Amino acid sequence: MMIEISGVGTLLLLIADIYALINVVQSPRVSTAGKVAWVLAILFLPLLGFIAWLLFGPRSPKPR
Repeated sequence: MMIEISGVGTLLLLIADIYALINVVQSPRVSTAGKVAWVLAILFLPLLGFIAWLLFGPRSPKPR
């Protein structure tokens, strides 16, 4: 049972990390160096990198 839960959690984290990576790369508000730093953080620390990106990452401009 634990293996199944772990597998689902890993898959969800992979999907979340891919989403974060796509958003980082496509963001016009982040410099190239910033993009490299975010990508490395997300790749080498998948869970912590994703959480940090959620909390401190670039935001979309708010619609008026």
